[in-house]
Amino acid sequence: MKTSGLIATLIFASGSLAALGTEARRARSAEKIAVRSAGNRNSNLRFPAIDTDGSLDELTNNSYVEYSTNWAGAVLIGTGYNSVTGTVTVPKPSIPSGGSSRTTYYASAWVGLDGDTCETAILQTGIDVGIQGTSYVYEAWYEWYPDYSYTFTGFAISAGDSIRMTVKATSKTAGSATIENLTTGKSTSHSFSSQTQSLCETNAEWIVEDFQSGSSLVPFADFGEFIFTDAKATTTGGSTVGVSGATIIDIRQNSKVLTDCGTSGTYEVYCDYTG
Repeated sequence: MKTSGLIATLIFASGSLAALGTEARRARSAEKIAVRSAGNRNSNLRFPAIDTDGSLDELTNNSYVEYSTNWAGAVLIGTGYNSVTGTVTVPKPSIPSGGSSRTTYYASAWVGLDGDTCETAILQTGIDVGIQGTSYVYEAWYEWYPDYSYTFTGFAISAGDSIRMTVKATSKTAGSATIENLTTGKSTSHSFSSQTQSLCETNAEWIVEDFQSGSSLVPFADFGEFIFTDAKATTTGGSTVGVSGATIIDIRQNSKVLTDCGTSGTYEVYCDYTG
């Protein structure tokens, strides 16, 4: 839907915010590849939260919550996961309190396989929301890490749209990423085959991310709230599971918790911006 006058067209003389979002994710992926090749990386690509004194952040909240500098949401750890799905309503992001109208802020929401404990590959798809001044960006993307993430070109999404995200592994080196705009009735997908890095099929994820560009995390947008409904994973044995028992993650940066995430019922993950 593009009926709201509050949503800007996002076209600038020098390009668009959408293009900037693509470039930022590409830079993020390049950094991941460089870190992997150097053998100096967190195996789950989820960076541990660091206190201001340089020490690892201790769990001072609920015992089931883990903190990260870049991930928030829920992760299932097990065996045989081969597909993950979830539906979100696209929020209209805001500039964080104390932020600048000249800075571009982003947040991503995605579903994925194997981003937590697998050390070889991640299959993921999701959306970015961004804001700079009074202009906004909304775009969808897919990725089989360690390759770059790529934008689904020509696929329109807007604030308020209901977006269903699905990744499916047909083998440990092949699969698909699908984004459906349930509001407009449009969908898009990408198929992967003969990937050089294999999935482990040990993780299913529903994540809100402050992604990395170059060597730094991008400025994190006040995304309001992401709620993953119909949050399900399937296994190679044909079972469907929900998010019960998932590990809950919140983003903490500079000793400040920026999100409040959890599960509600069997098939819902919520993340609220609290920064």
